[in-house]
Amino acid sequence: MSLIETEWLEKNLDNVKIIDCSWHMPQTERDGYEEYKSQHIPNAIFFDLDNNSKKNTNLPHMLVNKRDWEKIVSGMGINKNDKIVVYDNSDVISSCRCWFNFVYFGHDPKLIHVLNGGLNKWLKEKRVITKDISHIEKSNYKSFEKKELVKDKYSIYQNIKSKKFKVIDARSKDRFLGNVPEPRKGLRSGKIENSFCIPFSYCINNDKTFKSKKELEKIFLSCLENINEKNIVFSCGSGVTACVLALAYSLINDKYQPSIYDGSWSEYGII
Repeated sequence: MSLIETEWLEKNLDNVKIIDCSWHMPQTERDGYEEYKSQHIPNAIFFDLDNNSKKNTNLPHMLVNKRDWEKIVSGMGINKNDKIVVYDNSDVISSCRCWFNFVYFGHDPKLIHVLNGGLNKWLKEKRVITKDISHIEKSNYKSFEKKELVKDKYSIYQNIKSKKFKVIDARSKDRFLGNVPEPRKGLRSGKIENSFCIPFSYCINNDKTFKSKKELEKIFLSCLENINEKNIVFSCGSGVTACVLALAYSLINDKYQPSIYDGSWSEYGII
């Protein structure tokens, strides 16, 4: 199970590595790191989604290379056998992107989890928070890439004809249908041909927890023939909320290996 509940985490604060991966859409004018410095779950390490993404590209949040990932995670003091819990305080459930990164780079999926409800639920339940930033002893993290979990623009183009996998877009219906302009400049409106749409928000309750398995099954069956399908690739605007759908689908199909189109509409929709 990819989710961890707040009650469990509070009892195991010293037994896991905790990551705060709060990231906000630019228009919100919120700063995840500044918020982390003012309050976070004890022992949490901050994961900067922008800084820990590929630098030599104009595309947002692209995966770094293996060597850079090992440097990032070693700097966080994380080891291969560590149980990890990722949370966020974001409207776009950015913790799921960090979860996907660890899965892609070979961390045991059974050891990487997302906190259900994130910091929002933790605070509402009046659980302990802190401003203290823990000292980190660097590790020597080694990874390997599961390249089959990521699609590029060429494979997306090829799939329009071959239809080897289904593409499901996590953006809003209005963006998917091209009824509104894209929030990022230089992108046309619209969708990938033959793709489907499940806005990521459909999978999330008002308190930022994931919906029940029964509800998720109904949501995904709007696009799928059954919930045992494996050849599914998730897309979105910049590779963040695609990972929300990937995690949500993994909750109802434990055989599914999360797969995303890393460039997403930020690449495909370039004018």
